Amino acid sequence: MPPTRRLLPPEPETSARETRRQRWRRKRRTYFLRWIDRTILSLYRVISWMDRKAPVEKRYFRVAIFGSSRIQENDAVYAEVRELARQLSYMGCDIVTGGDPGLMRAANEGARAGAYRYKTRSFGLTILLPMEEQPNPFLDEVAQHSTFFSRLHQFIRLSHAYVVVDGGIGTTLEAMMVFQLLQVKMLKPRPLIFVGPMWRGLRSWIEQEILDRGLASPGDTDVATWVDTVDEAVEVVQASLDDFLRRHKVILPPVVEQEPEAALVARARTEGAE
Repeated sequence: MPPTRRLLPPEPETSARETRRQRWRRKRRTYFLRWIDRTILSLYRVISWMDRKAPVEKRYFRVAIFGSSRIQENDAVYAEVRELARQLSYMGCDIVTGGDPGLMRAANEGARAGAYRYKTRSFGLTILLPMEEQPNPFLDEVAQHSTFFSRLHQFIRLSHAYVVVDGGIGTTLEAMMVFQLLQVKMLKPRPLIFVGPMWRGLRSWIEQEILDRGLASPGDTDVATWVDTVDEAVEVVQASLDDFLRRHKVILPPVVEQEPEAALVARARTEGAE
């Protein structure tokens, strides 16, 4: 049997000898790219310094709600998230979302329905994406971002608690970033709440594939709270809100118990649509 012939890749084509000008242009491009990298790193350091030196928000308790932009109004989860945000707003929490449709719209809509009691506000941190629609109409303040990095940073800076409802890759990214910052103690302890049966699989995967193999410490899953219902999530946030008000000696404005007529009409219209 004849020996097998070894297959070798073809020899690369020999290029013409680099001229002095070509070499100068190549080096100039390399130096410029390195300067860009150093400048970006320096700007990150400036942002980090400003973030550390900025005074802590001690007047308003804000809750970020992470959720899908694809879930429609006729879905049961939409109504649950709207009710969650309404209860949080009613008890004095500002609501922070991505400002897009879906469950973000549900949260901002619910926040507006409960805002009359303490004059709470609804924030939308939007991002420029070709597949996303315009910001939803239930926002009091909008901050438009061009990158996910800056948007997620502002989510973390603004909020004192994070509630994760049904969502996809973006929701998981946001939740995992907060999870890691709490795990490594780069973020002061605050509630990270996963709501609903969707996240049970994530918790099981973390326990079986990460904790059991020693890739994380046994107590790392305790930085998050895993609940099944909206009412359980509200209880966790209420405890954190009470602690916030006590520590910072915050006096909430006078309570307005009577819901405005416009809000009553809007709620009746919503309940009728359901």
